[in-house]
Amino acid sequence: MNSNNNSIKKEDFTNNLLNFFKETFEGTTPNGNSFIDKGTGLFDTIENISADAASKSLGGGGSATIAAHLEHTRFYLVALQEFMNGRTEKVDWKTSWSINNVSESVWDSLKENTRKEYEKVTATFNSIETWNDDKISDALGIVVHTAYHLGAIRQILKTVN
Repeated sequence: MNSNNNSIKKEDFTNNLLNFFKETFEGTTPNGNSFIDKGTGLFDTIENISADAASKSLGGGGSATIAAHLEHTRFYLVALQEFMNGRTEKVDWKTSWSINNVSESVWDSLKENTRKEYEKVTATFNSIETWNDDKISDALGIVVHTAYHLGAIRQILKTVN
């Protein structure tokens, strides 16, 4: 922090944000890990999950499946980009939970599309010239929110394997 004006340099904020974002999704960063174990990021976690396992929930009876958590995360990445690019209308979050049971092809597509949206958000973060309150809130929100869903996926995975 610059003691003269109490501001944070854009590069410092962006670099730290990207490290946490990358760790959440990829599980490792060039600077080591800050909050999750190596190899336990979202992409590492879902890599070898079958469609059958992804279609199971922790508690049954309407509990969200791994596939539902991943679709919700992908949906959030899309919504985040839209908000960071000026969207003001509300999002229908209920539709982000529309997937529960998946075939192998749908599951593979969902994993691939989540990675693509992650890469788009990474590019968006890198392109921001001025971090204002809304953009900072949105960016931090996706890291924290995804960390929550990563934990939920990992808990469900313990019961379905």
